[in-house]
Amino acid sequence: MTAVMWFRRDLRLADNPALLDAVAAGDGRVLGLFVLDPLLWERSGDPRREQLLASLHALSASMGGRLVVRRGDPAEVVPAVAGAVRASSVHVSADYAPYGQERDLAVEGALGCPLVRTGSAYAVAPGRVLNQQGRSYQVFTPYFRAWLEHGWRKPVDAPADVRWIEAPGDELPGVRKAGDASAVDAGAGDAGTGDAGAVEAGEAAAGERWRGWLAGVSAYADERDRPDLDSTSRMSVPLKYGEIHPRTMLADLARRHSAGAEAYRRELAWREFCADLLARYPRAAWEPLRPEFARMQYDEPGERGGPLEAWRAGRTGFPIVDAGMRQLAATGFMHNRVRMIVASFLVKDLHIHWKYGARWFMRSLRDGDLASNALNWQWVAGCGADAAPYFRIFNPVTQGLKFDPSGAYVRRWVPELRNLDGKAAHEPWKHGGAAGYPDQLVDHGEARREALRRYEAIR
Repeated sequence: MTAVMWFRRDLRLADNPALLDAVAAGDGRVLGLFVLDPLLWERSGDPRREQLLASLHALSASMGGRLVVRRGDPAEVVPAVAGAVRASSVHVSADYAPYGQERDLAVEGALGCPLVRTGSAYAVAPGRVLNQQGRSYQVFTPYFRAWLEHGWRKPVDAPADVRWIEAPGDELPGVRKAGDASAVDAGAGDAGTGDAGAVEAGEAAAGERWRGWLAGVSAYADERDRPDLDSTSRMSVPLKYGEIHPRTMLADLARRHSAGAEAYRRELAWREFCADLLARYPRAAWEPLRPEFARMQYDEPGERGGPLEAWRAGRTGFPIVDAGMRQLAATGFMHNRVRMIVASFLVKDLHIHWKYGARWFMRSLRDGDLASNALNWQWVAGCGADAAPYFRIFNPVTQGLKFDPSGAYVRRWVPELRNLDGKAAHEPWKHGGAAGYPDQLVDHGEARREALRRYEAIR
């Protein structure tokens, strides 16, 4: 008897209930499968593609090189693989994303054996936390309380006895190695995760990063908004690919009693709040949850050389905005506080629809997660559930001065400003300017007044 473990967003062996079920169903004989779905591959930007490939290489190595990778439509590939090995069942972690649900239904209909869903990418699966009326929460704080009350199971160990079944597969493209200046395969992209250019990926690397950061979690509440300190965990990438499960992280956090641990637990809950909302409202990926915002007046993004391109390139003339966008381009990552600043600038200073920013982030981020990305953009744009009030418009200069007080973050990513000391890097126009650095794209005060005028028109 053989079972198929179809890996998706759970690229790990430990704390993987679906894998344990597959091992039990197959009496230890399991074929590990990953399907490179052309539809998802084509929608991903180079950073996500490269990160996925690196994670798959790491997973396969942990399986003795026996991960079977196939390209194609999962509704055709999975039944074919299962049939070839006469699988008694196919096992997956449940997927609650709009496309994932449709895909799994199509696969289930084409299979000649059961598709068994066990667990998910979340500590509490979407749809489990409901209010007294049996509906999803629209406000985070009561969701968070109910989420904590619901609780979650303890992490489970990796299976002790797995006999990985070999089968023909497609070659997995190479990825960047530490110290290598370019990707092995051009299709994998050539953006690195950091200054060294190496791609950090896999279950072991995720665990090492988490344990190392957890030792200093007590500082998180005070330092999480400081991009100059780089005090955040950088666990969004391992969570995206399932190299670690949030349940594992929550178990570790439960042993820590500090404001930092509590703040981090809220961040994990926010991630699950976003997934819960998207599962209930699939159109929220590109449409506002608050219907009145369908009438909001936005400017066209413009042709080449227009404001949207200047924002993407980090050439707006606002140092904290430009530093964030250049960090994104160079690393596929951006600090969370800076993500809010650059998003507010696009929507409320440039008056460009949030969907253009959300799409650019999904193309550029290594941790691009549809639910978190879309619902966080809606939060900033004021049109989502529990959204920031629209009139909360970040002033990019004061935000930079507050959260990057020494100017270190700005100078790191905007080399034109490196000759300006301290806070002067946030206001180069007050200090004689900086060679090669652009003038401010807009007047923030005027842009703010116009944003509020447009908001009043839809109230």
